[in-house]
Amino acid sequence: MIVEMLEVGPFMENTYVVGCEETKEAAVIDPGAEEDEILAAIRRLGVTVTKILNTHAHIDHIGAVQAVRKATGAKFCLHEAEAPFVEGYDQQCRFFGVRFGDKPQIDGFLKDGDVVEVGRLRGKVLHTPGHSPGGLCFDFGENVFVGDTLFNGSIGRTDLPGGNYDQLIDNIKRKLLTLPPATKAWSGHGPATTIGREKQSNPFLTGRIHLI
Repeated sequence: MIVEMLEVGPFMENTYVVGCEETKEAAVIDPGAEEDEILAAIRRLGVTVTKILNTHAHIDHIGAVQAVRKATGAKFCLHEAEAPFVEGYDQQCRFFGVRFGDKPQIDGFLKDGDVVEVGRLRGKVLHTPGHSPGGLCFDFGENVFVGDTLFNGSIGRTDLPGGNYDQLIDNIKRKLLTLPPATKAWSGHGPATTIGREKQSNPFLTGRIHLI
C-alpha cells in the first residue's frame, strides 16, 4: 500500500495520496490546499487518481479538492451531512479570512459501511460524527485515515457547528478503538499514531480529561 502524507496550507492539514502498489490506482484523501504540491506528488508516485475521499468538509480539508478533481478527473465523495459545508465554502472562506481554491463539486456520497475500492485495496467507510456531522474514517486494514476525529494524544475539536463531544468520544470508542491495536491511524493534523497507543494513553479516552 502506498501512503504519501503532505502537510499543506496555513492550518498544517495532512493530505494523503493512498495507492495500490500493484495497479497504481490511487485516491487522494482530504486535499486541503497547495494543489501544485499534491499534483506533483501524484506525478512522482506514478499513480492514477480515480477518487477524492474526504473525511469532512471544513475549509482546511477541501480547499484543493476542485483543482485536483479537474486535473485528475477523479470523483469527489464524502458523507451527505457534509454537503452544507461544501455549499457554504465561500462563507467558510470569509469566516477564516483565507481562500485556497474554487468551491468543490460533489460527485457522490458515502455512508457508514460502504466499501471504497482503490485498485486491489478495500477501505471500509466508518461514520464517526462529533467533530463534524458527516465525519468519516477510512479503514484499509493496517491503516485507518481518521481525519479530525482522532489525533496523536488528542481528539478533534467539538466547538464548531455540528460538533458534539459525547458523540465524538462514543464513536471513537465504538468504531476506532475496536480496531486492532497495531493499526496505524493517520490524522488530519499532526503525526500518525496507532490505535493501541491512543487506547492506552490518550487522556481524552482514558478518563484523565473530560470536557463538559
